[in-house]
Amino acid sequence: MKLSRIIANTGEWLSGSGPHDQIVVSSRVRLARNLKGKPFPGWAKKAERVAVLEEIRGAVEGLPEMSESFSEKLEDLSPLEKQVLVERHLISREHAAKGAGSAVVMNTAQTLSFMINEEDHLRMQAIRAGLQLDEVYKMINQTDTELEDSLDFAFHNDLGYLTACPTNVGTGMRASAMMHLPGLVMSEQVNKIINSVNKIGLAVRGLHGEGTEAMGNLFQVSNQTTLGEAEEEIIGRLNRVIAQILEHEQNARQILLQQRAETLLDQIGRAYGILCHAHSITSKEALNLLSFIKMGVDLGLFPSKCRLQVDELFIETQPAHLQKGLHAVKLGADERDSLRAALIRAKLKQMPEPEIGKIPTNGNSGSTTTSDTTKPSEES
Repeated sequence: MKLSRIIANTGEWLSGSGPHDQIVVSSRVRLARNLKGKPFPGWAKKAERVAVLEEIRGAVEGLPEMSESFSEKLEDLSPLEKQVLVERHLISREHAAKGAGSAVVMNTAQTLSFMINEEDHLRMQAIRAGLQLDEVYKMINQTDTELEDSLDFAFHNDLGYLTACPTNVGTGMRASAMMHLPGLVMSEQVNKIINSVNKIGLAVRGLHGEGTEAMGNLFQVSNQTTLGEAEEEIIGRLNRVIAQILEHEQNARQILLQQRAETLLDQIGRAYGILCHAHSITSKEALNLLSFIKMGVDLGLFPSKCRLQVDELFIETQPAHLQKGLHAVKLGADERDSLRAALIRAKLKQMPEPEIGKIPTNGNSGSTTTSDTTKPSEES
């Protein structure tokens, strides 16, 4: 199957709906595995990487879940195609930089994907819309079990699965939820939440993971510990903390409605006005403004049917997605900014203006205060 057929449609994890999907955009579980007795990709010679690639690729393509899958060596993908996969969270930025001896395999729904010879020999992930960590763990755990019938993974009785980076040794599992938290950002509570989460062994990162910015008020909450805990314990603890953050975001939005309604409506109205009339807009500005439109849908200012249009724009306005239909043509930054603005204007024309009257205002623009109750704990 050609990549063009895959990327022509938005993945299930974005276009679908799931529990608490107004705040939790997606849930993902990724497992790192290596073949026993083989050097890690960073230390392997080209011939060794190619041999590992062929062994793993055949096993992955043979899975029942991967019928009609997309499977391609990275050296045969263009830089633009690889960047599209990064923007869809199907491969990492590090994997996109790889060439000979590396590959990507994924199913048509884009809920299961496999990076071969990234930092480890194999990194497999499952991703679904909304808060579904238990479901995606079950999905990837089944896949892992099936692969163990044909692949001999490096495993130590005391340490668990062996990985190229010591921080992944043990379960080799990274579980995460992508959360949309404009309420906590506007009420200036998000940094306190992040600090509290970091203290209990979890991490909060930006849109594309470690070292990236939280554009569009999107944050990834994930586990940091992979050694000394069972997978189910990690998932359970992450679920409890995410539930607390979700509650804090709901409370923050409610307080904004009660105490700072005019400010909230102003942000949504300005975002709508700029996006409807801008003729040049950067990726960062577009995501930040779309965040307020998305919250406007959540608050009922736009019809709920507009949610999918807005969610799709979070992906479609990314640099590689803007150019994916242009084949070998590469656009400059100014050209992308103009094309992005035109795309957003066209989409928003299909939406009605925000129904501002649905939110009562009391003229109170006082700021909210943050108490210690905003701190997530390990106990639910």
